Amino acid sequence: MNKQRTENRHPLGTQNFANTWFDQGHFNGADFLFVLQRIAYKDFTLTGFGQATGGQHRAGQREMVLQVARALESRRHLLVQAGTGTGKSLAYLIPALQHAMTQEDPVVVATATLALQAQIMKRDAPRLVEALTDELPREPVVALVKGRSNYLCRHKVDGGYPGDEGEEALFTVADDGGVIGSATDGAAGPSSLLGKEVMYLRAWADQTETGDRDDLEVPVTDRAWRQVSVTAVDCLGASRCPQAEECFSERARADAADADVVVTNHAMLAISAFEGLAVLPAYSAVVVDEAHELQDRVTGAVTGQLSGSIVHGAATSLRRHTTVAVEDLIEAGAALDRAFTDTPSGLIAAGPDEVQEQALTGVLTAARQCLSDLGQDKDKEADADGGRQMARSRILEVLEVVERMLAARPEADFPEVLWATRPGHFEPGVGWQPGDETDPPQLYVAPLSVAGKLREGLFGKATTVLTSATLTVGSGERRFDSVAGDVGLAGPDAPKFEALDVGSPFDYPRQGVLYVARHLPRPGRTASPESLDELEALLRASRGGALGLFSSRRAAEDAAAEMRRRLGPKTTILCQGDATLSALVRQFAEEPDTSLFGTMSLWQGVDVPGNSLRLVVIDRIPFPRPDDPLSQARTRDVARHGGNGFMRISATHAAVRMAQGAGRLVRSVTDRGVVAVLDPRLATERYGGYITSALPDFWRTTDRDVVRGVLARLASGD
Repeated sequence: MNKQRTENRHPLGTQNFANTWFDQGHFNGADFLFVLQRIAYKDFTLTGFGQATGGQHRAGQREMVLQVARALESRRHLLVQAGTGTGKSLAYLIPALQHAMTQEDPVVVATATLALQAQIMKRDAPRLVEALTDELPREPVVALVKGRSNYLCRHKVDGGYPGDEGEEALFTVADDGGVIGSATDGAAGPSSLLGKEVMYLRAWADQTETGDRDDLEVPVTDRAWRQVSVTAVDCLGASRCPQAEECFSERARADAADADVVVTNHAMLAISAFEGLAVLPAYSAVVVDEAHELQDRVTGAVTGQLSGSIVHGAATSLRRHTTVAVEDLIEAGAALDRAFTDTPSGLIAAGPDEVQEQALTGVLTAARQCLSDLGQDKDKEADADGGRQMARSRILEVLEVVERMLAARPEADFPEVLWATRPGHFEPGVGWQPGDETDPPQLYVAPLSVAGKLREGLFGKATTVLTSATLTVGSGERRFDSVAGDVGLAGPDAPKFEALDVGSPFDYPRQGVLYVARHLPRPGRTASPESLDELEALLRASRGGALGLFSSRRAAEDAAAEMRRRLGPKTTILCQGDATLSALVRQFAEEPDTSLFGTMSLWQGVDVPGNSLRLVVIDRIPFPRPDDPLSQARTRDVARHGGNGFMRISATHAAVRMAQGAGRLVRSVTDRGVVAVLDPRLATERYGGYITSALPDFWRTTDRDVVRGVLARLASGD
């Protein structure tokens, strides 16, 4: 984005370029000019941008631009619900650039998904900068910052770090960093898929300008990427790494330090807010897009994990790369497993008992001793030892998590939730296999609420704009209360905020139908014969073009297998896991009669306008799992304070997810189709209306004959 300014920045010229772009429907010309003139101040004007535009009227977008600009100028927090099709990324980028350049203070834009980051960096921001450049005192700079593990590490590529712990080295590295060969693959080079991927990454390292994994032309497995990347805790740091001047991550951060707008993700924002680490440039304004995800993303970023095997892995790393004695740490890890083996999977509501506390304290004491012994080594050459740094980071991580688990009490100021689980796995040809309850568990700890920390670390330090297509649940003046409470904008001493719903340019009652299969039985552990019959009838009527959103991977796979059997080989049904998600979505978009079944990543990750998507099927209301520890703990906490835990936690979660899933149907003004819900509770239970209120305002019916007729007409192009 930081490019040299020239007289002719686009072959069409700025005027024609802008017209070409906006003819596609991003902005309205004269009206949008008026808004821009109103929000412009000092010597910063955007009048030329308005004159260069044309296209559809988007009143919601214009209103959002104005309100975001006012919020940033007056330094007040703002919640903006902007429905699909509003063009909200541009609606906040314009005032963000304005604010950053007039105040000389960068604005951080945080998103939940890589897809939106890519959209901003590769489409929206470059086009906006191009169209506005002639009207600005200088060319604005937009930079992208990700976590270190997203960038290739030159030091690791050159042999400065060992490979994955417990694995054989893939290659022998010469003194100059070149690959000599592999002991197992011979002189011809690696034959395994992993080896080939790593060789590809090593060659790419000499060609790439960014080192960003998302810039790879050929995707690679996570295992392969780990061979050429390091986490933040494993990184040596710019002061110690011999490759610091060539570091892709450091280069990205240097670019961000001089940027007007810094694009990042919710996890990086969480680290900045919770831990106070300087992972982002200093900022006083933040825009959080996909804000309905903020609570879950922040929670995930700060969730800690511990087990005897993790402790043993830390000890092994120390033994491999240092001279520190680890016998006490190994024994403490074994004692930890013994203390928790009889603990059933699920929430540990009261925190660790006396025996468990002793075991955790034993791990804490042994880890502290190892860290102290490690610090006694003053060998300066060890500063650049990647293996030593990896060992140190693992001990530090164990220490941090153990301290949090020992403090996980309901009465704490910022209470944390402790739970145990035995992870299951997918077995080819068999399906999902649950974990063995006789095994020692994996232990997790996470905040009961992120509201307090976000209030202090984010809203207390920066003017914040939260936006999403799904910020409201229910109706009336309090429809923003749920998300506001989740992120720290509700309750005593909460910062003041304003809320705005700018609507959507789509005519939902004319473009879509919401069908609830009221006649079906309530969903059970597996799909009922009646629900499978209903799904078959819907697919036959629509002749494909269906996106199936299922509550579990098993449900998606079972439904795909059954529909393939019933509908025969002439009907193409793709299922998540058959190929990469991007490849599946691409095939689904290109083949109008193909259907795609999947789970949660499809509920938000599919943007397929046109006739290829004319039917969205939702198998059941997406309540959290009844045994989900965090949901249980949060439900109990709401009830303890006199609220309705089910409605506040489970029903609200389901409403937002349902809105996101139903929102896949209409992505342009010409889209038409049906959202079919195979869960009768949406029509029969009292909470059904609460959940439905979060959905787009489709025309609604429970008449299956009517819906099949609609689908048949859509399939024939009527």
